[in-house]
Order: sequence, then C-alpha cells, then structure tokens
Amino acid sequence: MAKIAFILLCHKDPDGIIRQAERLTAVGDCMAIHFDARAPAADYAAIRKALATNPNVTFARRRIKCGWGGWSLVQATLNATEAALAAFPDATHFYMLSGDCMAIKSAEYAHDRLDAEDVDHIESFDFFASDWIKTGMKEDRLIYRHPFNERSQPRLFYVAYGLQRMLGLKRAIPADLQMMIGSQWWCLRRRTIEWVIDLARSRRDVMRFFRTSWIPDETFFQTLVRHVVPEAEIRSRTLTFLMFSDYGMPVTFYNDHFDLLLNQDYLFARKISPEARDLKARLGDLYASKGMRFQVSNEGQSLYRFLTGRGREGRRFAPRFWEGETSLGRERELMIVVCKKWHVAKRLVAKVHQVTAIPAIDYLFSEEATPLPDLGGIQATLEKRTRHRRALMRMLFDYQGTRQLIVCMDPADIELMRDFCSDRATTRLLEIECDFSDDYLVGHAKRTGLAGEHTTQETLDRLLPTIRYDLRHESDRIRDAGFADLARIRQAARPEENAVPLAAFLSIAEAAAQEIAAMDHLFAD
Repeated sequence: MAKIAFILLCHKDPDGIIRQAERLTAVGDCMAIHFDARAPAADYAAIRKALATNPNVTFARRRIKCGWGGWSLVQATLNATEAALAAFPDATHFYMLSGDCMAIKSAEYAHDRLDAEDVDHIESFDFFASDWIKTGMKEDRLIYRHPFNERSQPRLFYVAYGLQRMLGLKRAIPADLQMMIGSQWWCLRRRTIEWVIDLARSRRDVMRFFRTSWIPDETFFQTLVRHVVPEAEIRSRTLTFLMFSDYGMPVTFYNDHFDLLLNQDYLFARKISPEARDLKARLGDLYASKGMRFQVSNEGQSLYRFLTGRGREGRRFAPRFWEGETSLGRERELMIVVCKKWHVAKRLVAKVHQVTAIPAIDYLFSEEATPLPDLGGIQATLEKRTRHRRALMRMLFDYQGTRQLIVCMDPADIELMRDFCSDRATTRLLEIECDFSDDYLVGHAKRTGLAGEHTTQETLDRLLPTIRYDLRHESDRIRDAGFADLARIRQAARPEENAVPLAAFLSIAEAAAQEIAAMDHLFAD
C-alpha cells in the first residue's frame, strides 16, 4: 500500500503548518518540512518544538533563503527530499506541497489512487513546442545565465540579461536533455526520486546549467524525470488542483468552494485563503475520514472561466481599418437568425428555405462542422471565418448567386452582429426567444463543461440562476445595442402572432410567414 512522504515548502503561518503536519501524518503518512530561512527564527522554533515528538515528521538539514524564480526553490526541495529519503525508508511516494495546500480527498482515496497505477504524476511538456508559457520570457530563460533574482535584484537581473543579449553570450543546453516544463507540484515514486537525486549528484554540468536558468522549479524535475523514467510511466499532470487568472495569478479558494473542490479529479488543492476558516475546518477533517465516496465531475476549470468571463467581454465600437471597404454590397440582404437553442434556429431556417428558397446557412461562426463550400481555405476554421467574416460572407453570396442570405448566430456573437449591421448591405436580425427549463439548463451546463455527470444537486442549484441570468443578459445586450432592424418571435406567442415579425424579417407575405410559424415542433427540445 502507498505511503506518502509529503515535501512541504513553507514560509509563514507556523500554527497552520503544525496543524497541516499533524493532519497528514495522523493516518500513517509522513512529512519533510523546509521552512524558508528568511522567515522569523521564532516561527521555525515553534514548529520544531510542536512537532518534535512526531516520528513521522522530519526537517531539511539545511534551510535556504528562497526567492521566487530562482534556484533556491529547487535547492530547498532537494534538501527536504533528501531528508525524507533518509528518514522514511518505507515511503513509496513523494508529494510536493506548499503551506497553502489542503487535501480535497481522504487518505484512503489518495492511497488507492496511487496504488492503482505504478506511475509518476508530474506536468512535463516540451519546453519549446508547447504553449505552457503564455507570456514573457521563454527561450531566454535557458540560453542566458541568470545569476540575479528578478524580484529582489531587478536592476542587476536586467543589466546582466541585456549585456548577454547585446554581446551574443548564449549558452548551449546540455545536449542529452530534452527540456521540459510544467507545474512544480508533483507526486513521484521513490525510485524516481532516487534516480533524480543520483543524476543530480553525478552531473555537475546539469546542475550548473539549472542553477543559473530562470524559474528552474518549472523545468528541473520536469526535465530530469523524463530523462530517467520511460514515457509510459509518466502521467503529465499534477494531482494538485490549481487555477490561474487571466493575469497569471493563482486563484484562491474560499468557504463556498467546498463542494467544487471535492468534485475535482485531484488529491489536493491550492491556494486556500487564510480567511476561509470554515473551508479549512471542513477540509481538515477530510484526510483522516473513512468510507467517503467522491463524485468526480471535474468542471472546475471551465466553470471558473465561465463565471469570471461574465464581466470581461471587450467591445468593439468601429470596424477594423482593413475591413472598411470590405462591404457585402449595398444591393444585398443579410438576414441573421439569433437563437441560443441552435436546434430551434436550424429548424426555422430549414423551413424558411423550403417556403422561400432563400439560401440558409447554420451556425457557421460557432460550429466547425457547418457544411460550407471550398472557398480557398478561408472557411477552414472558426478562427479564420471570424477574422475574415466580411470576405467570407461576400464569397458565400457570390457562391450562392443570390442577393439574399440567411445565417444563424448565437446570442453571444453580438460583436459579429454589430459588424454586419454597420455594413452598407441591408442587415436584419430575428431573435428567437425560447423558454429555458431547469432540465434544459442542466443539459446546457453539461454540454458546455460547466457541470459533469456527477456534479451535486447543491452545486447545480447554485449554478442554474447564474446560467439563466447569463442567457438573459445576452438577450438584453442585443436589445440595448440599438439595432435598427430587429424583430423577435417568442415561444410563448401564438403562430399568428409570430407571423407578423417573421413576415417583416423575411419581406414575405403574412400567409407564407404563417405557414413557417405554424410548423410542428419548432420549439421542441
């Protein structure tokens, strides 16, 4: 059975560190602690004293003054890991933690998870081919030497960096290493740790290289593990649940995140807010619990993006300069059917085409698989269609040989609507106002990844009002945009009532519009 040696890097909150050590070792696991040498000596003394009688706790023999982005974090990790190897010969797995981490599964669950596969868990992506680094320095982290810390010595850091670039003082990466990158929060088997330590001791060139690379805690273990362990025995993921904001800052969890955290496919989570006392208390009892069942739905990342994105839609108030003369043509009519329930819009435009013969295209800006003719590649991807939307629409008019064209759009695509409505062509919009039952919203949440098959009812009850409001907000944005030619039909209205705006939208007789509006099962889910 798995026995975990936790490698704890910490620098504050001695009382919290003591509680964390006591909780995680109470079930038979063990811990090696590195407490930052920059922290107050009294705090470290308090931790040592409180845990002195705990046989499952040891300490790094040498404490390091740690600084973000520098080699010190790796050296502190190595020191604590070597202490754990010596003190706990029966430990099978070594798990990196910070003082802000807490268990979101029981020890019983964690041990079963580690016993299920004889593998290492560490994010390990190709440094140069992956997009793991979103912004800032990439290759230069490695090919230049960084003896100074950017946070504590910014002037020296950038002077040294600039001089090397100016003088062309690039260095070679060790030829036999494939550079990898990933999160520093890993869980490795004992033999893997021993192999990495042996490699570090025998390869001075490798150690010299990483000591002066920038942010080596994201590359050192990630690279060396790949060097000593077959790929089939590596799961390139962390078992610690963490998320980052758009600005690259770690997301902090609070009291109301308990259910969300337990539903994620991870063993620990960071960062837990120091003020989240209720959350800490509930999670604190979790690791030692017995017989608990966890319903893993794993919707945390997509749910976070959804909720934080509500207030961040950038608005575009004018056409791009390169599109200024890319008009669809004054003589043409573009009719946009807007509906959140895509199947309803598709039924409507299919019936419209049957009755009027006006060419109709489904959600070409939302669905990659929408059937389109070969237009020289401009139609190949959603990104291309959206970027070259006016040119694409002109080509579709030309291909169809028509002056009228109907397309479907999602209500979220308001910037596309704005753009087309600012064109010289005649653009009309028809919004289909549907009813949304709770069952439909649950299905919508699952289809879009906001919920999973095992998301608890309590989580869904909190989520549904937000989704319902979001759909209403999209509709309100369309109304508030002041489009000159906007019609609306409603699920709650009678066919004869919907025929009037439909006739105006299509410029057809009301009798023909009545035939379309009265079609069977138009609004059925």
